[in-house]
Amino acid sequence: MIMKKNIFKLFSVMVVSATVLTGCIEEVFPEDSTATSDQIGASATAIEASLNGLPSQMVQGYLVYGKQTHETDLAYPSLMLAQTELLGDVVATDYGYDWWWRFNANNGMNDTGYYSYLPYFTLYKFVKSANDVIAAVDVTDPTITDEMRGLGSIAHAFRALDYYTLMVLFEPVENIYTDCSKVLGLTVPIVTEATTNDIAKSNPRATHEELVNFILADLDKAEIGLESYTPVSKNFPDLAVVYGLKAKVYMWDGQFAKAAEYARKAIDKSGATPMSESQWHNPTTGFNTATSAWMWYLHPTASNMGNLANFIGHISNEADWGYASLSKLQMARSLYDAIPATDFRKYSYLDPDRSTYAYQSVRGNAWLDEQPDYMSLKFRPVGGDYNTYSVGAAADIPVMRVEEMYLIEAEAVGASQNVAAGVQLLNNFMKQYRQSNYNFSTGDLRNFQLEVLKQMRIEFWGEGIAFPTAKRLKPDVIQNYEGTNFIEDIFKINCKGVKPNWTLMIPKTEVDSNTALQGMNNPDPSGAIAKRPTPIGEFAPGNN
Repeated sequence: MIMKKNIFKLFSVMVVSATVLTGCIEEVFPEDSTATSDQIGASATAIEASLNGLPSQMVQGYLVYGKQTHETDLAYPSLMLAQTELLGDVVATDYGYDWWWRFNANNGMNDTGYYSYLPYFTLYKFVKSANDVIAAVDVTDPTITDEMRGLGSIAHAFRALDYYTLMVLFEPVENIYTDCSKVLGLTVPIVTEATTNDIAKSNPRATHEELVNFILADLDKAEIGLESYTPVSKNFPDLAVVYGLKAKVYMWDGQFAKAAEYARKAIDKSGATPMSESQWHNPTTGFNTATSAWMWYLHPTASNMGNLANFIGHISNEADWGYASLSKLQMARSLYDAIPATDFRKYSYLDPDRSTYAYQSVRGNAWLDEQPDYMSLKFRPVGGDYNTYSVGAAADIPVMRVEEMYLIEAEAVGASQNVAAGVQLLNNFMKQYRQSNYNFSTGDLRNFQLEVLKQMRIEFWGEGIAFPTAKRLKPDVIQNYEGTNFIEDIFKINCKGVKPNWTLMIPKTEVDSNTALQGMNNPDPSGAIAKRPTPIGEFAPGNN
């Protein structure tokens, strides 16, 4: 496949530096340069070559900077890790080796730091690459071939995911810790294939409604072409994925009947089967090799990752080349304790009573005996190779699994029809695929939604998929409790509703170069929780 280097020139500022984090690090903000969509050409071959670059770009190590500058510069996997940490579901034994810990602790989340800058510009870099393809193919043109229309439609689906993720991360929600009143209902600037540099210099934040409609319009165009075209692999979104993306967008917008409809369409069209226990726990292929459940996944190679710039090195504790083997990532104990022993997913994490399950690791029993309680074994190095990053990190990385669609359908049916119908769907899924004796019962919609969220947090630990549901439901975040496995006080925070940093700030570099954003940024959450730890049984006090 050919990887295209794409121009990323959305802003008027060329190079800006700022003092961030502790005040002793100078952060230099980069600019890419290369060719635009008019160089792609109009042939199917040229379009296909450009499309091949989209999934490769999504797993490109040091994507934004082009060199080792900050270890969260990890393209799409960085967003997976950030969203899991935002939930508070990750605990590190040594957080100094966990590059995403600030998302977890709500620390250093201002508009001049890496933790707003890299998510924002990673996603807009993806947008720019999709725009280049979209500019070359009008999928509504009746004179083009089905192949050309299908290729153009794939780019619309990629862009839809990009803007959905931007919306989830940067659209504010009301909370007691920061004053979002001035920017409620605002998302991010929409940059399309028609956006010029002059437009970008004064491009306001789209409203929630505007961005939802824009994303759905992209997905309508994706649907047009993918009804008669099948992508060459699941590294690219197909029609079932388009249905799944619609389900996610409709959930975020509160259109539950539509979300249920499209989640079911995604399940049926995909023909996918949820992961089995043996697939989940396989010591050499577990969560590194796509199964039939994986509707859309990415695949890095040795050419677009480095020994530290790869997902497996940051998430797999068995991988000896990466940071995870030093940080020893665990599941938060409160979430672990909420998983019954009859749910096979529980044993992706080391139980304090090691006799309850026959854990398997290619590193052997002696190594397992030395590891901390609750440590994750969910993500394995490819083929069990924990020494060689170019082999062990060349893993399939899930973007959409069919399990998400089952859980979306359950909540959406419960919210749009009746709670009992949603509960039945959840029970059916859990009994058949996760825990044979599962039997949840409630007549209260809120209780049901929180149960679905809990199952999403368990199901998608490390994948980040549960974060949009949590931000939408505002479930409270409790990280300090009796027996917590968080060690340092900076993480021992209890927040009413949401953490204040569940809404990221737009980077100052973008605000400075886009006059329509000035005075319209999200509030800085950094100092919103001053006292650490939050006393057990209490919430951190609000500021508004």
